[in-house]
Amino acid sequence: MKRYIGELIGTFSMVFCGCGAMTVNEITGGSISHVGVAITWGLIVMAMIYAFGEISGAHFNPAVTVAFAFAKKFQWKDVPAYISFQVIGAFLAIILLWVLFPESSSFGHTYPAEGFAPYKAFILELLLTFFLMLVIINVSTGSKEIGTMAAIAVGAIILLEAMFAGPMTKASMNPARSIAPAIISGNLQHLWLYLTAPFIGATLAVISCKLVKDENCCDEDC
Repeated sequence: MKRYIGELIGTFSMVFCGCGAMTVNEITGGSISHVGVAITWGLIVMAMIYAFGEISGAHFNPAVTVAFAFAKKFQWKDVPAYISFQVIGAFLAIILLWVLFPESSSFGHTYPAEGFAPYKAFILELLLTFFLMLVIINVSTGSKEIGTMAAIAVGAIILLEAMFAGPMTKASMNPARSIAPAIISGNLQHLWLYLTAPFIGATLAVISCKLVKDENCCDEDC
């Protein structure tokens, strides 16, 4: 149960700060800026990995959890509980943002940029999650999944991807992070791509790991 609570608190903190930065940026007319939002996402993820990496593995993302199970670094029987607590944490964060900032219309809602076709957004989100999971799987440490020393690497790749891809898709890479603001704000039109592309991208990253590394990659049972 401690692992599940760790995933809930970590996901709550990540979504509250990341989507909170986007919300505050929206209602203040850009006072935080796109760069500030990207930095916020990178820093909160890094901090939560340091905080909960040794407790739960610091997944905070259903796509990462499924990919670790696919890589045999996580037990499939624990996947439903992990995802449930991640989603609960995300919803609690968005509900709190809704209470604090009712004037917001999105709460960090993810959607393709105007003129950017949904299929292009799907491909971009798939690739973003592929890069993210590629970093995670290559710095993972067996049953602990993500060692605390990996926090900088994972936080950095999230910051990087949010920096360049945020204007086009909001750089979600995380179904839990996308589903909560979409439902709370009622913006469901493009939710499908944020619920599918990350799982595909993360799984492809595990497969690529198997292709380029012979040992200590995706063969360890947890």
